[in-house]
Amino acid sequence: MGRSFKDAAIAGIGQTEFSKASGRSELQLAAECSLAACQDAGINPQDIDGMITFTIDNSDEIGLARALGVKDLAYTTRIPGGGAAAAATLYQAMALVNAGLCNNVLIWRAMNERSQYRFGQNPTDMKGYTGGHGTGTLLWCIPFGAMTPASWAGLSARPYMMKYGVTNEDLGRVSVVQRAHAATNPNAWFYQKPITLDDHQNSKWIMEPVLRLLDCCQESDGGVAILVTSLERARDLKQKPVRILGATQSIPYNVEVISNFYHDDLTIMPEAHGVAKRLYAQTGIKPSEIQTAMIYDAFTPQVLTQLEAFQFCKPGEAKDFVKDGHIALGGSLPINTNGGLIGEAYIHGMNNIIEGVRQVRGASVNPVPNVQNALVTSGMAGAILGKD
Repeated sequence: MGRSFKDAAIAGIGQTEFSKASGRSELQLAAECSLAACQDAGINPQDIDGMITFTIDNSDEIGLARALGVKDLAYTTRIPGGGAAAAATLYQAMALVNAGLCNNVLIWRAMNERSQYRFGQNPTDMKGYTGGHGTGTLLWCIPFGAMTPASWAGLSARPYMMKYGVTNEDLGRVSVVQRAHAATNPNAWFYQKPITLDDHQNSKWIMEPVLRLLDCCQESDGGVAILVTSLERARDLKQKPVRILGATQSIPYNVEVISNFYHDDLTIMPEAHGVAKRLYAQTGIKPSEIQTAMIYDAFTPQVLTQLEAFQFCKPGEAKDFVKDGHIALGGSLPINTNGGLIGEAYIHGMNNIIEGVRQVRGASVNPVPNVQNALVTSGMAGAILGKD
């Protein structure tokens, strides 16, 4: 039988609990969230024929396929770039389904990032910073004392803050909104724990004068999985399909993951500009037609630069966009309604993507009214999800 173009849709999502000590292996977390995604969709795990994860995920495809009882894999791949891989997994899964190469593509990311190793601390295991993971250039930072993600993100943010007069208090308003969203989300680590701007300003400096503790994402244990299939097939499954209206990547010249110090204009995030340009061209959707956005928020400055890259506000105006309440529930563009990576958990951006799915389904604990289109971003990649 020949291949034909097929629209792609998310049929199932799954997750484990998010904690600081899961007490079980990363492979078990991967299997649990993957099984949950299959059950959510109503698909037998035996029928998975495509698998996608991050290059730095520690669970082996064959081991996970064996745990799930997968009968015959047609395709596997891994995406480099650390957290930038998050939305890129959707891009790959969409393309596989579009091309008719796979019927049921499983995406997963599972990590004991808090209990087994510490993403936020000085690295002791350098394998994630070697060639093949899209993060090898970080080796130029580590010998010179810039050893943590916060140090790289702080250096990247400084030119933007200086040009537009952005203060740490401006960044704090992002955290306050996201912690408010987390406070009403039972899955969030910071459930029922909102913060004030004073709490933010009294938290300790991590990278002075850019990042305080409450500007940083968490270190979390947990797993998230997504099941992508054709729109036609998804319509016959358990959940209402969530269409992948478009997905893309952009890795411009001289751009690097986090240690983004070498491109021409250090006050913008060029990879996000590239993603936005392709995504809007691909879908024909305008920023004004997006009702909610799940924006990769490893650190608060990244939220501001992505809001501008995706044209929700003009350059330098993101701090006022936030201050005026646009990103909160009831605003013009509520973001990270699960609490984001700062408030819910840090599963490398994947938990933000399934919140985007929940918003389109109308199943979020913090629902945004009348969501037709939801944006999900992870720096070098992005996708727009929509109703069927």
